[in-house]
Amino acid sequence: GAVEISDNVEVGANCVLRNVTLGPGCKVMPFCHIEDAVIGANCRIGPYARLPPGTRLGVDVHIGNFVVVKGSELADHGKANHLAYVGDSVVGRNVNIGAGTITCNYDGADKHRTVIEDEVHIGSDVQLVAPVRVGRGATVGAGTTVWKDVPPGGLVVNAKTQVHRSDWLRPAKKRS
Repeated sequence: GAVEISDNVEVGANCVLRNVTLGPGCKVMPFCHIEDAVIGANCRIGPYARLPPGTRLGVDVHIGNFVVVKGSELADHGKANHLAYVGDSVVGRNVNIGAGTITCNYDGADKHRTVIEDEVHIGSDVQLVAPVRVGRGATVGAGTTVWKDVPPGGLVVNAKTQVHRSDWLRPAKKRS
């Protein structure tokens, strides 16, 4: 496929680029797979990132290690730095997507869109069950499952209880 590499771009070892445009100043770390994507200026990708078809990144977007971005748009200055899946999503400016966050975009029959507006902070280990919208400036607390639209601003979390059982014994393997 056609690969267009702008000025001052670095591409690390063992990368696969197919039908890709890399804007000026991009840095693609080793072991990244990028296909049918448009990457804006000064983006940092990888290592070990995967950008399947349909990905569009704005300026100064950071996609980190073991992050998959599929069929999604991330606006300028966004970050998904560790172990995340962003599929079929539109992500606004200055959004931070925490480690372990996933967009749950497939219901077994159809794929649905997640919309994350500007200035949103998504904590670690969050599940965004599409179709869903997270409003401008909202914060999603770590470990939250979002299945309803989140209004702009404020904090959304799921009520959870931590249980401690001091009398519990872990099962042990029988030694022969």
